[in-house]
Amino acid sequence: MQYPPQNPIAVGVAGKCPRCGQGKLFAGYLRLAPTCEACGLDFNFADSADGPAVFLMFIVGFIVVGGALWLEFTYEPPFWVHIVIWPALTAMLSLGLLRPLKGVMIALQYANRAEQGRFEK
Repeated sequence: MQYPPQNPIAVGVAGKCPRCGQGKLFAGYLRLAPTCEACGLDFNFADSADGPAVFLMFIVGFIVVGGALWLEFTYEPPFWVHIVIWPALTAMLSLGLLRPLKGVMIALQYANRAEQGRFEK
């Protein structure tokens, strides 16, 4: 069966199958399902490796460091305010963004037919 092309960003963020856009991509919080329940796509091709974590560090780091600097230079709060706000925000952003970023990386991998690099003989 022929499936229409899916938007990798939309299906990745939603945690849906990159081929059909219907079945679940994840079986747990970050653990991939073995196959798509709707179209049967085998997810063994998917290996996002450290890609989502790298993008997560850049995004969360920009938000947290930028916010901490803005708060410090604008209001000059006591140090305990920083201790209360920034670790909690870092944890919430990290946990909230890691799964969608992993889904996007896997969907982009499928859409671009990315695979392990090989040497020609």
